Amino acid sequence: MAQMLAVVGGGDLGTHAVLAGEALRQAAARLGQALDLELRGKGVGGNPLAESAIARGDSVLLIGEGDLGEGRFGTMRKVRIGIEEVLTDADSVLGRFLAGSDTAPTAPDAGGRMRIVAVTSCPTGIAHTFMAAEGIQAAAQALGHEVRVETQGSVGARDALTAAEIASADIVLIAADTGVDRSRFSGKRLYATNTKAAIRDGKGLIATALAEAQVQGQIAETEERPSRPAAAESRAGAYKHLMTGVSFMLPFVVAGGLLIALAFAVGGIDAMKPDHAGSLGYALGEIGAKAAFALIVPALAGYIAYSIADRPGIAPGMIGGMLAANLQAGFLGGIAAGFIAGYVTRFLNRHIRLHRNLEGLKPVLILPLLATTITGLMMIYVVGVPVAAILAGLTDWLKGMQGASALVLGLILGGMMAVDMGGPINKAAYASAAALLSSGVDAPMAAVMLGGMTPPLGIALATRLFPNRFSQPEREAGGAAAVLGAAFITEGAIPFAAADPLRVIPSMVAGSALAGAIALTAGVTLKVPHGGLFVLPIPNAVTNLPWAVIALVAGTVVTGLMVGLLKKRSA
Repeated sequence: MAQMLAVVGGGDLGTHAVLAGEALRQAAARLGQALDLELRGKGVGGNPLAESAIARGDSVLLIGEGDLGEGRFGTMRKVRIGIEEVLTDADSVLGRFLAGSDTAPTAPDAGGRMRIVAVTSCPTGIAHTFMAAEGIQAAAQALGHEVRVETQGSVGARDALTAAEIASADIVLIAADTGVDRSRFSGKRLYATNTKAAIRDGKGLIATALAEAQVQGQIAETEERPSRPAAAESRAGAYKHLMTGVSFMLPFVVAGGLLIALAFAVGGIDAMKPDHAGSLGYALGEIGAKAAFALIVPALAGYIAYSIADRPGIAPGMIGGMLAANLQAGFLGGIAAGFIAGYVTRFLNRHIRLHRNLEGLKPVLILPLLATTITGLMMIYVVGVPVAAILAGLTDWLKGMQGASALVLGLILGGMMAVDMGGPINKAAYASAAALLSSGVDAPMAAVMLGGMTPPLGIALATRLFPNRFSQPEREAGGAAAVLGAAFITEGAIPFAAADPLRVIPSMVAGSALAGAIALTAGVTLKVPHGGLFVLPIPNAVTNLPWAVIALVAGTVVTGLMVGLLKKRSA
């Protein structure tokens, strides 16, 4: 049987290289295929392919990014593939490779080489943003295309595309779960989808984009009709618009929550009372409560509308959000205002026709005036009062939770965080808890954060308690999972879940559900929507801190024990 070679490059994510290499080893063993493997990346390596192995090989699988040392392999058959595809289904990758399919020329002719610029974005800009970027980069490289990817998140843009790069590009690819400003791509062929498509099948995404991309119109034309394909628009739906609003809302919640906590730490529990005016604690409380928190609902509504109708929707959405806050309709009213403003603006944008010389008045005069008027009147006369009543009832129920109701809600929220580890179910729980912070309800956020930290921490514990259930690279990767879990990055558990989903995912859900249930039952609250262990020491950021730690430890232990007991012994 021919010797097969593989080189796995993880770049700065050395853990991914280790996990992908182990998945390949196991897949090769199941197929009875001889495999020589080399790992490259930060913190791994030191075991390069031997010259004798290269001499015996007739094909090489090049996985991931960075310098993989291709020159060593001469005219040998080379196949490039993304590291995420190996982590998802190593058996399928190896089967296609051995069958001689799924190949791509490493140096395509100039006529087939495309210049691709891409933008990726998810609501928090932590994991899926960069996984999608890696998927696009690996796929483009495998297909022989040039690619530049800009990543966007709550912290802003990284590796921003330059005007020259956009001008020279053949196609623009947007893989985002939030709205992305497209005005700078005017006149370029553009295709938009979500991050999941880029993570799962980067090659298929690029092929689809090349076939279905549509020319992005000039700015005025873009405001009249959606620039993205109808199918992609349909797939995005309300969830994407809501996640855009949440993405822009989060910095206000984080800043406000931490400033209020610091106000209490500096000035005591009465720091924000009027008789403490002029003190540092009072000033910090004013900034956090009356500035940052006052903008949470307008930001949520404004950027939901922006996702639907682009820039013309921002002003009507924010004004509708401010009305929702003034009417005591809170985040529910803000969500309603955002969707009303967005769809009203888009409808007016499509149907109001002006002479070309007057077209410039639409985005700066006509749309803001008409859309704001309609949105505002609907909020005051139709939406505001009933939504305020619903929010008041919901707030009273959540604040008065105890016993069985707290237990059940904690189980649900905690479990949701572990089901898909950063996917739609996880994000739905997170967005709901983050939005509730604006209404002064901070218990659900505690269940969500503790439930989201538990999966990677539980996996890390399992690799220590049950080392024989994991390969050596997996045991080494357990340390990285622990760091990610401590930072509330649930996605740190994805590689382990992908390798053994039927055993690992139920174990993680059980641990996260327990952590959430203990937190809510014990009355733990959390004033900030991110940060993991690093926000716990901040005075007053967490109430009932001992029980928060107990909940986290209990959930981690349950996940670790279940994973260790359910997983089979590593080969």
